[in-house]
Amino acid sequence: MTALPTVGPGTPPRADPAAAPPPVVPDTVISDEIRVVGMVWERELIRYVRTRTRIVSGLIQPVLFLFVLGYGMSGLVGTTGGFNFRQFVYPGVVAMSVVMTAMFSALSIVWDREFGFLREMLVAPVSRVSLVLGKTAGGATVAAVQGTIMLVLAPLVGIRLTPLLVVQMIALELLMAVAMTTFGVFVASRIQKMESFQVVMQMLLMPMLFLSGALFPLNGLPGWLTVITRLNPLTYAVAPFRQAVFAAQDLSPAAQARFPTNVTLFGFTLSIGMELAIVVVFAVVFFVLAFRGLSRTE
Repeated sequence: MTALPTVGPGTPPRADPAAAPPPVVPDTVISDEIRVVGMVWERELIRYVRTRTRIVSGLIQPVLFLFVLGYGMSGLVGTTGGFNFRQFVYPGVVAMSVVMTAMFSALSIVWDREFGFLREMLVAPVSRVSLVLGKTAGGATVAAVQGTIMLVLAPLVGIRLTPLLVVQMIALELLMAVAMTTFGVFVASRIQKMESFQVVMQMLLMPMLFLSGALFPLNGLPGWLTVITRLNPLTYAVAPFRQAVFAAQDLSPAAQARFPTNVTLFGFTLSIGMELAIVVVFAVVFFVLAFRGLSRTE
């Protein structure tokens, strides 16, 4: 007769084979990730609201371009069909305000790295995708708000706004801001010092703006300069923005010919849908690069 095993005080109890295995609880769930995105988004908004100098400084340079450059160049360019250079440059100046705010919103990443807060976020049991999404959502919201403030200047330069145009401009501002914020996050993920980030941003920002058609038409450029403008992602973001503004104005055929808005690529004129699709592709590429940049950050 086989003896039953004795169970002593130090012997662990035998598991019941009929008992169900304990449920596997995931480390993170979708609701946690959404909450993280919301927290990072809210943090960006709070930081924006509390730094009023940032709001003012983000308006000064575009306003200077609009009125100083606009009035200065109007005398040289002249008026065509009742349409002048100030009206042409207005959509580009609004886009400038959005782009500058979006790209510099990524400065918070470098700031958080220097003060150790970024490390705390990266070691938290949340995905890096949520952090990038939160940063992108916060930066894009702030940039869209900054660009929307510029709409109050439209009547001063002779741009007529309609409710439909305002909705279209805000939607295009958001798309532009998402693409540029992800680009800024990607750059910030590779930089250690705030001073270096500001230098790099200035070095990238101004050429991208000047070569996007924001401040002058893209027709009649030399071949090498045309190639550079077509490689610039901002070119495909500014063009539909300007097309939406011009479509709400009463432009004469002469003004449309003098101030073209369409982008040609390999001799083919792109539609607004194609331009927006290119911006979306750039936004996705920049998002992936930003995610990989944060994934390599220690």
